[in-house]
Amino acid sequence: MKFVMETMKRKEAIERLPVIKLEIDYELLTLYDAMQADDHVQMIKSKERLEFLRQQMNEINNDK
Repeated sequence: MKFVMETMKRKEAIERLPVIKLEIDYELLTLYDAMQADDHVQMIKSKERLEFLRQQMNEINNDK
């Protein structure tokens, strides 16, 4: 049973990869807009979000 649950979690994580990539693209666009507007608060938020998404992607890739 434990093996089945781990397999399901791994499959869900792999299916989430395209969503994470889209979120990264969107956040990069948000960061670019913030840089153009010289909005330091939004730049910090976007960088933190990008770091979080990067960590999620790395965890998924390391579990493969």
